[in-house]
Amino acid sequence: MAVAEIIVDVPTMQTNRPFEYSIPETLTDVVVPGMRVEVPFGRGKRQIQGFVMAVKEESNFKGKLKPITRVIDLRPVLSKEMLDLSYWLADQTYSFQISCLQTMLPSVMRAKYQQFVIPKADTPEVKKLLRGQTQLEITNQLSDEEIRLINKLRKNQQVDISYVVKNKAQQVKRQAVTTDLNQIQLLEAKNALRSNAKAQIKLLDFLANHLNDLPIEMNVLEKDYEIGRSAIKTAEKNQLLKIIEVTKLRKPVGIDAKKTTKLQLTAEQKVAVDQISTAITQQHPETFLIEGVTGSGKTEVYLQTIEKALQVGKNALMLVPEISLTPQMVNRVVGRFGDQVAVLHSGLSSGERYDEWTRIEKGEVKVVVGARSAVFAPLGKIGLIIIDEEHEASYKQDDNPRYNARDVALWRSKVNKCPVVLGSATPSLESRARAEKGVYHLIRMTKRINNQNLPHVEIVDMRDAENSAVKGDFSPALQAALQKTLDKHDQAIVLLNRRGYSSFMMCRECGFVLKCPNCDVSLTYHKDLGKMKCHYCGHEEPVPNSCPNCRSKKIGFYGTGTQNIEQQLNALFPKARVLRMDVDTTRRKGAHAKILQKFGSHQADILLGTQMIAKGLDFPDVTLVGVINADTTLSLADFRASERTFQLLTQVSGRAGRADKTGHVVIQTYNPDHYAIKDAAKQDYETFFKQEMYIRHQANYTPYYFTTLISVANKDEGQTLKQSYWLKRQLQSSLSKDAILLGPSPTMISRKQNKYYYQIIVKYKHEPKLHQKLLEILNETQADAKKGFTIAIDNEPQHID
Repeated sequence: MAVAEIIVDVPTMQTNRPFEYSIPETLTDVVVPGMRVEVPFGRGKRQIQGFVMAVKEESNFKGKLKPITRVIDLRPVLSKEMLDLSYWLADQTYSFQISCLQTMLPSVMRAKYQQFVIPKADTPEVKKLLRGQTQLEITNQLSDEEIRLINKLRKNQQVDISYVVKNKAQQVKRQAVTTDLNQIQLLEAKNALRSNAKAQIKLLDFLANHLNDLPIEMNVLEKDYEIGRSAIKTAEKNQLLKIIEVTKLRKPVGIDAKKTTKLQLTAEQKVAVDQISTAITQQHPETFLIEGVTGSGKTEVYLQTIEKALQVGKNALMLVPEISLTPQMVNRVVGRFGDQVAVLHSGLSSGERYDEWTRIEKGEVKVVVGARSAVFAPLGKIGLIIIDEEHEASYKQDDNPRYNARDVALWRSKVNKCPVVLGSATPSLESRARAEKGVYHLIRMTKRINNQNLPHVEIVDMRDAENSAVKGDFSPALQAALQKTLDKHDQAIVLLNRRGYSSFMMCRECGFVLKCPNCDVSLTYHKDLGKMKCHYCGHEEPVPNSCPNCRSKKIGFYGTGTQNIEQQLNALFPKARVLRMDVDTTRRKGAHAKILQKFGSHQADILLGTQMIAKGLDFPDVTLVGVINADTTLSLADFRASERTFQLLTQVSGRAGRADKTGHVVIQTYNPDHYAIKDAAKQDYETFFKQEMYIRHQANYTPYYFTTLISVANKDEGQTLKQSYWLKRQLQSSLSKDAILLGPSPTMISRKQNKYYYQIIVKYKHEPKLHQKLLEILNETQADAKKGFTIAIDNEPQHID
């Protein structure tokens, strides 16, 4: 009797232990690892979903095994590599394996969807199965015999299985042109035309020279080749071509790549490409850290090493930090490798994401570009993994499983025997420290590709009398620099470390601050919505006309937001065209790409935004970058505050003077002597690295210590504290005297969404018993969820409140 080991999805009580189920004889050829199945669980008749992890001949269990009820998938949705990865991921992130397995699938496969059998051959068996239909929906009503037949036909490549999300992923149909004529027949037909039938001549000429590209969509012929519909219809009437319907895979928004070719490499780029290429050909899982100043040409290194991987018959996976960066970087990759590229990021609709996932899984693409979750792309034969802007915090997932894409990439590189390239102008201290120890191979790129100097950076001390007397947020130096830039018809980027219109509302009579009823934070004023909003739980309420505490009309709005800065810019420079890019203006799908495209085509003079505009953007006409409130990130109660500030300022400074124009940067600060600001102004990573490493060493922080954060939340503060102390006692029992145990203490915002949050921090170098103890805590505290507790274990957290 064949037996399947299955990880089941039991919402109330999770376990990483697989359960054994017997495989019905009718399904022995069908059930394979990586499939999802439906199984009975518990004493009742409850049916739940599970993933088949392994299939074996017999079980050691003495009782009677329950049989699998039905198969959900008719082909494995996860490969062996992904199943193996789920074991490692669950162990490393203190998560349950079921959540790791589900994270690897696109949301389409977790939503309501339909599965269809699509014919690929016209055999009697296929005809019998389809019963005269063009496709067959797979439902619970299909017999085991039919399931076996579908499976057999799929293995023989006579049918395929397609998923369609209900109401979301309807296939997009387009009209396209094709022809049954060969090149000679088309040219003969062209020669027979009258000389003034220019549209017909152009169409037939095109068809004769593009036979290998057919069918081609009618709107592509119209837009790209200026061949009108009337010419196409005439040719159809004369039986020179056919108009057919094709299913179009959705193209992710914002991707509009112009074809590019290889660039001549600088000496530094050549060294990088040669070293990485050697590791690709030798199939050596080495990790390279490229520390390259902004504008040093890291992207071209990525593109030429991807090309090398493709040349030796391998595929490439490239991660970019977040959606705002994706359009420009993706356009470059697509521009170089065309239809061989698939794109995965959270901004895609369910249908788009599934289309891309399917292309990857079927082996139709060779390069995958995407944000964090793209690290789970079902790409085979990986020859190179690239992580651009590797220092970015967005590579770490904030909820279960709390994985870091960099760690997953390193795991996949070992399995696939391929190099990993980490690139950044400001590498994370952890990565740079590993390079110092020789764990990573450090490649430095110190010059910009066009030998342009780095931009001149001016630090403006906002405490000076001249600057503190200014009404508003623009110092005279920044105002003058903006005016000069506008006069030259160049472009400027203005970065503000905030969002919203003003930070908070305060009564000038009694000092009352309007706070969120669910969280321990003040509400933020959003002028365009006319509302006060909480950025933690989403609570919103109208702007009050008088103070809710003392009824005074003397209400003031304090702090600076992007909307406020936009108003100031419009008042100071009424003729300047300002584009604002922040959370509010980029809510709609494709909004990032549209704003960047508008700015890139010079339809605006100033791009104003929050941190999302600091990274990866490359506009040749940008000669000025202004930074308002440079110190905001410095004042955060987080040991990475200096590192984040240095990275942000270095990255945004690098947006200026990227082509052959000289760049200028103005940084407004109340902390002009802070080393993070001074080193960022000089783009001096090495000095910053030494200083920050010294401070981390003194304070026992990463990379000198490993860090684990355990947080507890409950609606009752007393219960939260009680549970926190119980957890502390559990941890103390398994830690040596060398470990540092901090807390429990309230988080920086101690109440969010009506729950009180407390945290415990463990800092350690070598604690052999800790890992097992944390896994025990994970299992033991499950029952507490029913009592309203939320307990989270975060290994190497990116933020400590």
